[in-house]
Amino acid sequence: MPLLMNKQNILVIKHSALGDFVLATGPMQAIRRHHPDAHITLLTTKAYAAWGRDCGWFDAVMVDTRPKPWEFSALKTLRRELRAGNFTRVYDLQTSNRSSAYFYLLQPHRAEWVGIVRWGSHYHRNPNRTRLHTVDRQREQMAIAGITAVPDPNLDWLKADIVKFTLPEKFALLVPGGSAHRPGKRWPANHFATVAADLLTRGITPVLIGAAADRAVMDTIAATDPRIVNLCQQTNFAEIVSLGRLAMGAVGNDTGPMHLLAPTACPGVVLFSAASDPALCAPRGVQNGQNMAIMRENDLKNLHPDAVIASLWALVNRNPRDNGASRS
Repeated sequence: MPLLMNKQNILVIKHSALGDFVLATGPMQAIRRHHPDAHITLLTTKAYAAWGRDCGWFDAVMVDTRPKPWEFSALKTLRRELRAGNFTRVYDLQTSNRSSAYFYLLQPHRAEWVGIVRWGSHYHRNPNRTRLHTVDRQREQMAIAGITAVPDPNLDWLKADIVKFTLPEKFALLVPGGSAHRPGKRWPANHFATVAADLLTRGITPVLIGAAADRAVMDTIAATDPRIVNLCQQTNFAEIVSLGRLAMGAVGNDTGPMHLLAPTACPGVVLFSAASDPALCAPRGVQNGQNMAIMRENDLKNLHPDAVIASLWALVNRNPRDNGASRS
């Protein structure tokens, strides 16, 4: 990484996961606007490096392999790269024990540090910070550094050609998957099938999206009616966002793709169980979140499909889509 002596060198740290990364796009955009002439580098993981290059907010991207404490060679390489950046300010949007430790890797160079390091120049000292929603917590953190205008999550730059899916004009997205190790966050497959059946009666094609770990539940839902489109393992992040811009609505679990859909203005119902708290991590939509509804039941088996369907159509009626938009 070249040493830039004539301008500010800014480092932004954000590793993962998908939903958290999406929620951090508002602060990322705000940092770029606040430092229009700075050289800004994103330190992230391999999965989000392309995002950093494509969004237009960063001049460079560093891929962090997140070395273990005993991986001395990798740690030395990371330390050398961080010090070579000659960073004048660091925005730690990850605010984890790992990212905070990078404050010490930079020593003896004393860059301004915006995060939760007690000895940093801009210490986010709010003892209740972990009780705030991620977006609100980051806005408070940015305000400490003098950035008071932080927009909502933004994925306007993420686009893909979805013509290949040959979908009808009217379709809605169902996201029945989630973390394999957290089954309590999944609404039952038969409930999603009920939503799919309701969509079909209205002339709307249900479209399933998800990853390999979601194959079984998606196949179960798709088997209930041949008109259901199953796109398991067929969509990348950009394609999900592009689908969201055209979909009439969406219903899904508390999982990454719902965060991708929220900033597209897609009317969406996100289902939460006791396993996660929407007050801390719910997807944030547009227009003060008016396109998204949160429904929570401690045990998702007890969340009746009729209630979800009613919530979805209330959103759709309040947020009608222009389905004449381009699909590429």
